[in-house]
Amino acid sequence: MTLGKFVQAMGEFDKRVRSVAPDQWHKPTPCADWDVRQLVNHLVVEQLWAPLLLDGATVDDVGDRFDGDQLGDDPVAAWASAAAASREAFAAPGALRRSVELSYGRRPAQGYCQEMTMDLTVHAWDLARAIGVDEKLDEELVSGALAFIEPQIDQLAGTGLFAPPVEVGGDADGQTRLLALLGRRP
Repeated sequence: MTLGKFVQAMGEFDKRVRSVAPDQWHKPTPCADWDVRQLVNHLVVEQLWAPLLLDGATVDDVGDRFDGDQLGDDPVAAWASAAAASREAFAAPGALRRSVELSYGRRPAQGYCQEMTMDLTVHAWDLARAIGVDEKLDEELVSGALAFIEPQIDQLAGTGLFAPPVEVGGDADGQTRLLALLGRRP
């Protein structure tokens, strides 16, 4: 189930990357520090790390290999290549039963896959908002991301990875709750 949701979330992000018009790469996103190009670069870098980490590399082994712009002259092709390699690495026999060394310590690869799925899901919305395309996220992806993030929200609050949560009404739908938990104003 985890791998299927990862692939689905990757498809949601992919659809939005392929919708970026040439004049939209420097538009602002809901991520205050990133424009569209920087947001896509962030996801490309995450995908580039995955095969190495799943193969046993540590953060120190990878070092600064993926620092800076990884998009080059063809951001869509850079995304497609990195996404394909990441998908292949997660789908390799036994990959989800391994452990990976992340910046915050050792983690089961299945949990890493869930983390990547959540990130792809939320950033698909960020990208959609930035370029003005359909922002509706798949309800199962949203539900899975909420189940993943809600137990960790207090722990994540002090990391600076997300803006502070935004208040929403008790009747807010799952997508609105997820985005608000991660500091986005839907």
